[in-house]
Amino acid sequence: MKIEELTAKVLDENQNIDRYQLAIAVAARCDELENGATSKLNINPKSIKSADLALMEIAEGLVVVKGFKDNEK
Repeated sequence: MKIEELTAKVLDENQNIDRYQLAIAVAARCDELENGATSKLNINPKSIKSADLALMEIAEGLVVVKGFKDNEK
């Protein structure tokens, strides 16, 4: 899936965030990945940019970003 499609998927599924908050979340996960965190996808982290990998993990729901899910109703 293209990066634009992944971004649109995340924003469509999470109406309580905007693209700027998503960018901050991707950057935070990217830092974790670059500092040794294990990827939650079965993709070789050496074969893909860490920012793309972070966005893919968020889009698949494998990484929950605080504030994305509105569990309190």
